[in-house]
Amino acid sequence: MSIVTLLPFIVLIGAMFLMTRSAKKKQQAAAQMRNEMQPGTGVRTIGGMYATVKEIGDETVLLEVAPGVHAVYAKNSIGAVLDDSEYNRIVHGDEEESDSDTTVVPDDASSLTEAAEAAEATESTETAEVEDAPKADLTKKADAAEAAAEGQKDGKTDGETDAK
Repeated sequence: MSIVTLLPFIVLIGAMFLMTRSAKKKQQAAAQMRNEMQPGTGVRTIGGMYATVKEIGDETVLLEVAPGVHAVYAKNSIGAVLDDSEYNRIVHGDEEESDSDTTVVPDDASSLTEAAEAAEATESTETAEVEDAPKADLTKKADAAEAAAEGQKDGKTDGETDAK
């Protein structure tokens, strides 16, 4: 057998190897994230519920979903371990301390209309130049003339037949 006939099989095996390798890396990263959980950290389950870790067992995790409400989950159901600041921002609605570099939004729309008026003035000069140009005729006069001549030749128009 030549190398040309074996090349598709080699490429297929290589692609399978790369796909399984990336999936394995994702599984290892998720397992490492779950092993780094500590009691008191905020987590998000794969179902989208946010909770605080209370106890960690071999295969299960005790989560506090609300004050005084506890639920037992499998470790595999933990989708993400969150930083304290991110957990507090999502669950408690805490705002992050922002720097002075934040964007200030004006109370009125004057800053927005000034830019729009300038753009409109530029646009109106361009449209005046375009309106003076002759418009292109997009109709097919030759095809319409041929169809009319063909209809007169048979004495029939579209849709008419000799059948009774």
